[in-house]
Amino acid sequence: MSFQSLGLIEPLLQAVRSEGYTTPTAIQSKAIPPVLAGGDLLGCAQTGTGKTAAFALPILQRLHGHRPASPRKGRPPIRALVLAPTRELAAQIGDSFRAYGRHTGLRTTVIFGGVKQSPQERALAGGVDILVATPGRLLDLLGQKLLSLAAVEVLVLDEADRMLDMGFIHDIRRVVALVPKKRQTLLFSATMPREIQSLADSLLESPVKVSVAPESPAAHTVRQRVYFVETHQKPLMLEHLLRDPGMTRALVFTRTKRGADRVVHRLTRSQIAAEAIHSNKSQNQRTRALDNFKKGKTRVLAASDIAARGLDVDDITHVINYDLPGDAETYVHRIGRTGRAGAQGEAISLCCGDQKAELRDIERLLGKSIPVEHAGIELPPAPETPERPSPRKPGGASGRHRAARGGSSAGSGGSRGGRSRRKRGGSEQAAASSSRGAHTLGESSASREAAGSPERRRNDFWRRKRRDRSAASGAGGRSGGGSKHQGHRPRGH
Repeated sequence: MSFQSLGLIEPLLQAVRSEGYTTPTAIQSKAIPPVLAGGDLLGCAQTGTGKTAAFALPILQRLHGHRPASPRKGRPPIRALVLAPTRELAAQIGDSFRAYGRHTGLRTTVIFGGVKQSPQERALAGGVDILVATPGRLLDLLGQKLLSLAAVEVLVLDEADRMLDMGFIHDIRRVVALVPKKRQTLLFSATMPREIQSLADSLLESPVKVSVAPESPAAHTVRQRVYFVETHQKPLMLEHLLRDPGMTRALVFTRTKRGADRVVHRLTRSQIAAEAIHSNKSQNQRTRALDNFKKGKTRVLAASDIAARGLDVDDITHVINYDLPGDAETYVHRIGRTGRAGAQGEAISLCCGDQKAELRDIERLLGKSIPVEHAGIELPPAPETPERPSPRKPGGASGRHRAARGGSSAGSGGSRGGRSRRKRGGSEQAAASSSRGAHTLGESSASREAAGSPERRRNDFWRRKRRDRSAASGAGGRSGGGSKHQGHRPRGH
């Protein structure tokens, strides 16, 4: 089957040829004819199947063939609205509309959050035929009365399941309430859970249902392999893999945004061109990173799953799972970004000991085992964990402290007895007081680990010291001046 046999007009066929496409994909062959006929459509297709062209081409043909008269006042109305869950996907859809519609004279504008609003306002003021938008920014501009959806003829919801996951369902219903009831509605989703089916039932009228299920969970053009490494060995292993000159465009997946940043930092220090893309980056940073990756200025793009959803980049040679995902379906989505359109691709996973359960789930979904390969380099061993000193037993104390408390019958007892025989009266009381002070200090040392901060322990020590000195001083004063061996001179005398 050819694009011409689908009934497309020459301006679109010319643009398709310029993009290098000769044969429509399965979703394009199934979806383009019913959309050209003007009916609603419910499509189940994943990213990378060519679904953007499946709705962009017939929409462009419809709008090109039925141009309304230019209004005497105001700007031309928005005639087609495409809702997308992420900024990256919205930008890519906009690029596709511009590429396919280059010979039609139709104007396409993309609006999303995270960037200044004023350029988008100027684009809307100049008149727009096709508007691609994320729900949040669209509702913001609608609230400011900067655009109107009263003339929309075609409404497209792309990646509806993703919009549902991101909590956009209420925003979608608010937008739908603002477009005419008499319209053509197209809904595309990678999966069809009950909520999406319910949404489709409320929005679509007698839709044609098309589905493109992959022959297997992963394309046969993707060679898969796994390396068993420990967490601390992953950075060196990744650098080793990227030394392969055949790895010209690699997409590295991490579980977290911070993990993506750490990967980029390590690779950059090793003179490997890498950039990260995730929600903590500004829109300008994300756009620049994606553009550099597409143009080959950057070999490695590190991404989290959310940021990479809808990422459509041709000729990705390798997908590297630096961290295995938490569910098997996400693994299939990840590796589906290589080995497209019959091209060969590779998917490499780094699996540490605590992720073997996730690997088993992935292999169960694939229906086969993923070949295990050896690193081929000497990886560093796990760092040694320094031994911690064993905690003291409750109530234990050193020999010195036991001696201070009189715990040793030979040492402390004998010493105290001799001292008592030599000193009588006030000196005996002072010695007893001093012994009590030593007893207190011994207890403090024995319970040092549970005493709190070092500063607090110092304060407690000197507080007890002052108290003991005061007690000893009082004892010496009460014994009177008759003793030649006064322990302390009373203050004020």
